[in-house]
Amino acid sequence: MLEQPSFGRRLRQLRLQQGKSQSELTGPGMSAAYLSRLESGARPPTERAVAYLAEQLAVPVESFAQYSENDLADLVMTLSSRPQGERDGEIRDLLNDALSTAVDVDATTRWEALDLFARQHSALGEFQEERAVLEKLEVMSRELNRPALHVYILQRIARCCRNLGDMEGARRSAQEALELTRRHQLRVLTADLVRVKLLLISAEAELGNLAEAAALSTEVCESLPHGEGVLAAEAYWTASTVRARQGNFGQAFELIEKALAAVESREELTLWMRLRLAAASLSLQSLPPRLERAQCLLTEVEPALKLAGPPRNVQELLLLKAQLAYRQGYMERSSELVAAAEGDVHLLTYRDQIRFRLLREMLAAHAGDPGADHRLRELAAQVQAARMPDLSAEVWRAIAEGAPAARKSG
Repeated sequence: MLEQPSFGRRLRQLRLQQGKSQSELTGPGMSAAYLSRLESGARPPTERAVAYLAEQLAVPVESFAQYSENDLADLVMTLSSRPQGERDGEIRDLLNDALSTAVDVDATTRWEALDLFARQHSALGEFQEERAVLEKLEVMSRELNRPALHVYILQRIARCCRNLGDMEGARRSAQEALELTRRHQLRVLTADLVRVKLLLISAEAELGNLAEAAALSTEVCESLPHGEGVLAAEAYWTASTVRARQGNFGQAFELIEKALAAVESREELTLWMRLRLAAASLSLQSLPPRLERAQCLLTEVEPALKLAGPPRNVQELLLLKAQLAYRQGYMERSSELVAAAEGDVHLLTYRDQIRFRLLREMLAAHAGDPGADHRLRELAAQVQAARMPDLSAEVWRAIAEGAPAARKSG
């Protein structure tokens, strides 16, 4: 007798393992709504439904029996091969169910499942949830006395903290990762070590420690064996960001152009897209803004983003297009883009969430909303409290400048 909710969990696991969507299993006597209720455990399975699903999945009926102890390991091995961004929500929910019901699972399997679980949260922009899972992994690494795994998780925590706007946490985790590497003389890949340093540079820059950030970024760039490839692009990008924080936009543009030249789209499409978004953002934030350059970069990257862009980067594109339209004086178009991005703002990093709110309130002020000025000042105070001086200055500068002189419609 197959009972819920174990049947629903097993059904969803088998479906995802074969890369099938719910719609691919629907047919006579099996509507999408009924299948969804079966997977959620809301409806008990009938013999006819079980037979139909077994046929569609080409598995024996016995496969729907309750999870075995090896199911979590099988699930991790199967889902790890999925392309990034493929059904992240479904995989997250499946892993959540499996982790909550798994018993007597070895530490390695649980580690791998939690690692994959954290990645799904990250892909969905659920950074708070990602951080909670990563903190469990950090505890496990300490208990297992595995410093190499601990360094790996600390790097992930630092990146997650940065996305959340917790720069103190990002700096602390990056520093601890570097200290563990030195203390245990770990054999860490050069690329991983450089990326921890880049996270530390980013955190120091956000916290206003620009001299330290600039010195370390110069050291990293000079240590690169050559100026091409993914690692070089990431290093030049980070150094460009530091120079922009210092107000040295000339050097910032030189470095971001080096980053753009370091990788081709066919080698690393996601990074290729992110770099163009970063360069467009720099063009908009520079003094004075380089609107034509921003327009060219967004035009170049938009087709690729629409075809294969991660959801977070698609949101960045919407924000940048809205900022550009605002700078050009196209208020109605900027408002339309802001409205289109409203539902998925959580996918953006903390810095871009602040920029989104800033733009929304500037548009409200332009439209005559009497409460906009108060909300803008509250936003500026929030950023100041977060110890992000350059972003705070950006907010105050935008408030002081007000709406652009050119007034256009459409």
